[in-house]
Amino acid sequence: MHTNVRSVTIFIAKNKMISIEEYLKLKDSGTVPDDIPSLLQSLLLDAAGDWDSAHKIAQKEINKDGAWVHAYLHRKEGDLLNASYWYRIAEKSMPDMSLEEEWEYIAMALLEKS
Repeated sequence: MHTNVRSVTIFIAKNKMISIEEYLKLKDSGTVPDDIPSLLQSLLLDAAGDWDSAHKIAQKEINKDGAWVHAYLHRKEGDLLNASYWYRIAEKSMPDMSLEEEWEYIAMALLEKS
């Protein structure tokens, strides 16, 4: 299930092209632009250490992608029972990959949809 997340190029925010490499640079810099989709903001906030803000965003997204980010956040928090619930809502299995790998996998999937 491992995918090369560094090879995807997508469109977001007013047809501005952004690659996974550029998104990962945002992660590394701690930058959270306000002109990207909210779940991508949520992942960047989480990466910057602001789990609470990331969680608030994920809670507001009432769809499978929101549930997936929500599940990941609870997995990261260590609340596996709650994470399990949200993975089921997202129609995903609890992954056996590292949290960092899952973060990149979710980011790639969301970037492809944007």
